[in-house]
Amino acid sequence: MSSEHSSHSHDKKPRVAVVFGGRSSEHGISVVTAGAVMAAIDRSKYEVLPIGITADGRWALTADDPERMAITDRKVPSVEELVESDTGGVVMPLNPGSRDVVYTEPGQVPKALGEVDVVFPVLHGPYGEDGTIQGMLDLAGVPYVGCGVLASAVGMDKEYMKRIFVSYGLPVGPYVVIRAREWDQDPSGARRKVVDLAGEHGWPLFVKPSRAGSSMGITKVDGLEGLEDALEEARRHDPKVIVEAAVSGREIECGVLEFEDGPRASVPAEIPPVSAHDFYDFEAKYIDSADGLVPAPLTPEETARVQELAVQAFEAVSGEGLVRADFFLTESGEFVINEINTMPGFTPISMYPRMWQESGLSYPELVDRLIQAALRRSTGLR
Repeated sequence: MSSEHSSHSHDKKPRVAVVFGGRSSEHGISVVTAGAVMAAIDRSKYEVLPIGITADGRWALTADDPERMAITDRKVPSVEELVESDTGGVVMPLNPGSRDVVYTEPGQVPKALGEVDVVFPVLHGPYGEDGTIQGMLDLAGVPYVGCGVLASAVGMDKEYMKRIFVSYGLPVGPYVVIRAREWDQDPSGARRKVVDLAGEHGWPLFVKPSRAGSSMGITKVDGLEGLEDALEEARRHDPKVIVEAAVSGREIECGVLEFEDGPRASVPAEIPPVSAHDFYDFEAKYIDSADGLVPAPLTPEETARVQELAVQAFEAVSGEGLVRADFFLTESGEFVINEINTMPGFTPISMYPRMWQESGLSYPELVDRLIQAALRRSTGLR
């Protein structure tokens, strides 16, 4: 960065572009989260520029109006309802020399919206949590909140996430992967792999899209008759499917946050079995807001162990900013890691902020820490 740029950045508030919405099936949840984040950002410290990405991928200026971004009558909001114009578009800089964001309306002279100092990408799922927007921001030389390209991509692909965990010696449950080409060329062989998994570890199996978030497209299968539909449902979200054996145990989650001296773990939480829903699905997570127990009723040893594993998982994927690590605590007292989320549910009732709240960090402080961690970071290789 030029010295001229750094000298003038002291006398103005850093501008945070909150980017939300997007092309994934989690568009609505992303809007809700962005509303909560925008409401929590200290406006005496930061300027906020809300940028919504519509479901078809247009970057639009939206109203800075967190009230309109909440769930109302069990319905999630959309970027389309918030855009200031139906045709205008926001363009992020793609040369590292300029951080000016430009707004264009057809037939009008583009106007600069000013510099963006940091981006807070509140995007869940593909095209946002998977390294794609992180790569674009790296190209632009703009710092951003959360994990970089590699950690984001690994955190979105359940197969490679597990492979990395295994290589770092983290305990992972049994699974098989069916790739698109396998399914097309040898469907009976692909099914046989799944049946063999069930033969070895028993039913139920969980059939999941390899790269989708928020429990989208996941089916719990109790026997052969449900398998075909489950595979089709997962493939609607992702041509690569992962099938996991059930790990019976308590569901324990732990938050990891980057502090000045490195990552630290929050107090863990427990997700009790949800009676109204067969497993912790999208409705249970977001609409009915799960009754997670924070802190989880664990022994001090168990708490220390899961915190240690959560930080190891963060380090294994080269995490930055934040991750939420999800585990099963089995009957035998072992923790098995299920997955990490690099942009976990982040509304004030979500588990990640609740775990940090219980650890002594309020929601606004958490948002501030994430922005500060992003501003400290150099752009480029680190």
